[in-house]
Amino acid sequence: MSKPIVFSIVESPTHPKLTSLYEELGYEEIVLPSMRKAMAALKKQQPDVIVAEFFYAYGTNYASNHICNLDTLLITLQTYPDYHPKIIIVVKKSEKEYVSKLGEHYADYYNEDYVLVQPVYEQQVRDILQTL
Repeated sequence: MSKPIVFSIVESPTHPKLTSLYEELGYEEIVLPSMRKAMAALKKQQPDVIVAEFFYAYGTNYASNHICNLDTLLITLQTYPDYHPKIIIVVKKSEKEYVSKLGEHYADYYNEDYVLVQPVYEQQVRDILQTL
């Protein structure tokens, strides 16, 4: 039986480094440096868990109908109707108020229990992964 897979989408230095935890719990971690690389990787593999940071679209960084950097990933996931990975969202305290907007648009992929405010501790992620 193959190991469950976790995609770590590392878009900033504040992304939690949890490789040893994933190994301990029997996950294979695939580190991806951008959302674009993550979406390309989805065509080849479907992870059980995705860990990504939330960056709110304050300005014109994203199209006007997008909330944050995760929109394109969540839209891509919708093209796989029978596939629903668990998504752990890491968010700065200052942007926590905006993350719930994802639930309004992507209810199938958003779980408030999987939103972790930085700094993220290993035990928080352990608790989530052990419930899956």
